[in-house]
Amino acid sequence: MRTRLTSLLAALICLQVFSQGGPTAKEVIEKSREVSKIAGMETVSGLKIYDDKGNERVRQTIMFSKLYDQGATEKRIIRFQSPADVKGTGILIFDNQNSEDDMWIYMPALKKTRRIVSSEKSKNFMGSEFSNADMSAPNVEDFTYKMLGSEQQDGTDCWKIELLPANTNIADEFGFSRKITWIGKQDYVPRKSEYYDFDNDLFKTMNASEVKTIDPANKKALATKMEMVNKQNGRRSVFIMEQIQFNPAVKDDYFTIAYLERL
Repeated sequence: MRTRLTSLLAALICLQVFSQGGPTAKEVIEKSREVSKIAGMETVSGLKIYDDKGNERVRQTIMFSKLYDQGATEKRIIRFQSPADVKGTGILIFDNQNSEDDMWIYMPALKKTRRIVSSEKSKNFMGSEFSNADMSAPNVEDFTYKMLGSEQQDGTDCWKIELLPANTNIADEFGFSRKITWIGKQDYVPRKSEYYDFDNDLFKTMNASEVKTIDPANKKALATKMEMVNKQNGRRSVFIMEQIQFNPAVKDDYFTIAYLERL
C-alpha cells in the first residue's frame, strides 16, 4: 500500500510540475506569430473561390513581403495577375506588431488607391471567404487567451486555444465573437481555426496544411495551403502558395503606394 501511495504521489507531483512548466496560451500565440515572420519572401499563389453549388473561380496572385524594425513590422504587397476583371488590383499591408495595421487597395478600373479602414477588415477579401483581417496577424493584446488542452489535427499534436476579443470594437473589426485555434506543438504553425458569430454559432472553419520550412536557419515555417469554409452559406475558398522563394533582399520600393499603382 505504501509503495502504491508513494508512486501515486510521485505521479501527481510530476504532472503538476509538467503543467506548471508548459507554455501559457498567450506564450504559444506569441511564439506562433514569431515563427511566421519571414525576413523576406516572394510567392506565386492561387486563390480558388467556390460558391454553394461548387462553381469555381480561380485568381492568381504574386506577393512580396519583408520585415522591418527588427521584425516589429511586416510589409506585404499582393497583386492580382488574373483573371482580367481583377488583373492589376493590388493590396499593400503594413502588419504592425504594436499598433493598428495599415492597409490600402488599388483598383485599376478607378485608377485610385484608398485605405481599408477598421470597419472594412471583417469584409470578404476579394470575394472570397477569407476576410481582409485574415491578410495580417492581429496584435496579441487585442485578445485574451485560454488554453483548452491538447488535440491532434491530421496527426499533428496541437495546443487548443480559445481567443476572445478584448472589447466589442475589436470583435466588430474582426467579425467574430470568439475563435478556437489549434497550433502545432513542434513547429507552432496553426493547423485549424474555428470562428463563431455573435450568436455563438459556428461561422467559419479554416484548415491549414502543407507546412513548409521557409527559413531553415531560423526555423521559420508556415502552412502553404489554407481552406476557409463558411458553415452558414456553404461557400469555401482555398489559398495555395504554388511557388515560394526566400529572399531577405526584396526591394524596399515594392512596399510603396507608387509601386502599388504601377501596372
